[in-house]
Amino acid sequence: MRRTITKISLMLLIAFSAVDAARAAHPLITDDAGTVGKGSVQIELNYQYSHDRNEGVKEDEHEIETVLTYGLIDPLDLVIALPFLFTRSEEGGSRDREEGIGDMSFEVKWRFYEASGLSLAFKPGISFPTGEENRGLGTGRVGASAYFIATQEWEPWALHFNLGYIRNENKVDERKDLYHVSLAAEWEVAEWVTIVGNVGTEANTDRSSDTPAAFILGGLIFPVTEWLDLDVGIKGGLTRPEADYALMAGMCFHF
Repeated sequence: MRRTITKISLMLLIAFSAVDAARAAHPLITDDAGTVGKGSVQIELNYQYSHDRNEGVKEDEHEIETVLTYGLIDPLDLVIALPFLFTRSEEGGSRDREEGIGDMSFEVKWRFYEASGLSLAFKPGISFPTGEENRGLGTGRVGASAYFIATQEWEPWALHFNLGYIRNENKVDERKDLYHVSLAAEWEVAEWVTIVGNVGTEANTDRSSDTPAAFILGGLIFPVTEWLDLDVGIKGGLTRPEADYALMAGMCFHF
């Protein structure tokens, strides 16, 4: 327990070790086309608990993810994300638990078009095998991804669309060529709360199944101060490969 608390404290220290930035999109899975601006830094600390039961196997996962975004120039962001995972699975009378750092990712978001409330962005990325694949914490190989992002704003509404390709290089016998399609909406009901919704689907990593992982999500974002946003959300699985449900919470700092 003491070692676990120490690891969580380290993650929190990483999250608070930078300064200066923009608005969080969490709990949405779909990204928006906005960038934080030249010289700005955005720090997100996100938590997710997911539960799944399938064919006699029960799986629970806690994930704490730290995301650091830096505005290189106004339309160009650098994004680094590092997850920390706690997993537990039960099958019959046997139990298995693992905890540790997952695979780190590095992405660049380029907003290449903006006019009349419409913004378009391109977001390529690389994932690094910092998680141990033999413990179910990573893929074991360097991977890559590329996303097209579109955002249309009509105050107090905003719509976001993502279309992505993931090259899932791995040592754990997962499918390597994956796609992602998702759509999200935001409604700023008042200055202190925004309602968000999200649907999407992604190719199944299991080679033996062509059923995609599809989800639906709802949540709230609370701009507490000019430099802090809080959020909560709940995600439900629409197909068997997706977790049955997930509970989400996060905070975003932008000074």
